[in-house]
Amino acid sequence: MIWAAAFGAVALAFVWVTGVNDGAALLGLSGRYPRSSGLLLTALVLVPLVLVPQVTVTVARTFTEGLTDLGDRRGALAFLLGVTVALAVVAGLTRRGLPTSLTLAIVGGIGGAGLGMGLDVAWGGLGLVLAVGAAAPLVGTSVGFGLGLASRRVPSFAGMPGAVRTAHVLAYTAQCAAYAANDGQKMLAVVSVARHVVSTRRLGGVGPVQPTPVVLIAIAVVFCAGALSAVHRVGERLGRGLVLARPLHVVSTEAAAASVAASSLAGAPVSMTQSVTAGVVGVAASEGASRVRWQNVVGIGAAWLFTLPLAFAAGTLGGVAVRTL
Repeated sequence: MIWAAAFGAVALAFVWVTGVNDGAALLGLSGRYPRSSGLLLTALVLVPLVLVPQVTVTVARTFTEGLTDLGDRRGALAFLLGVTVALAVVAGLTRRGLPTSLTLAIVGGIGGAGLGMGLDVAWGGLGLVLAVGAAAPLVGTSVGFGLGLASRRVPSFAGMPGAVRTAHVLAYTAQCAAYAANDGQKMLAVVSVARHVVSTRRLGGVGPVQPTPVVLIAIAVVFCAGALSAVHRVGERLGRGLVLARPLHVVSTEAAAASVAASSLAGAPVSMTQSVTAGVVGVAASEGASRVRWQNVVGIGAAWLFTLPLAFAAGTLGGVAVRTL
């Protein structure tokens, strides 16, 4: 009963923090488009979170099957410890003004906890996630830069507001669908593990990922609540790093961030916060290097660089401690 309560509490906290970390970035960026409908933006985040995982859960299975062996009681404990470590690492870095990737943190936390508890670690899976995670900001920045340059060839917003607004809705919808198919599935993985423990009321192996409509709706609601609680703060943070001078810049950034969808085919999660930030930097840089406050970019990049190894080390130490109890 105690373990069921612990897993349930950690899963709820994780979905909420994911909303604060990821959902607020989605809403905060798109909310900077002139006269954006908050209700429409929120709905376009929620709907893919419910629908897309009913089609594919490849990335969710990477978290539950592709990082370490979670097939017995120690596996469930390692997963719980890894998620807890991820929350602690992200909270610690964010408190120091260094927003980072919750995805990298949970990958490192679970892998490290598995190693510390003597489980088999899938080094190939960890290496794939690390390689894709390292490439994603570069790809996002490059795509954002290219789209930013292309947007300068489009006539002014005043001359074609309807077309640009349609492009905004389409790009934002693609971005939300990409998130649901990729980075967002870490919530489904955590909730599925917690649900298995709560339903069986015992610590066994990690059960299968189960994307039922009720579970997905619950995830979407808690995620949305977390996102709305932080959207203004995140929007201001994005604004401090650069200037998005035109509506087409917002559209270009959304399209650049949506490029993460391709990595879901390999089951490799890519952080949406990384993709959004990289896309914003690329679009802003297309207007000139002075548009970007590079000291902020360097600080965020450093946080990304150290998140996975920091979480892995903390997870390993925690796993060794739990193993000796």
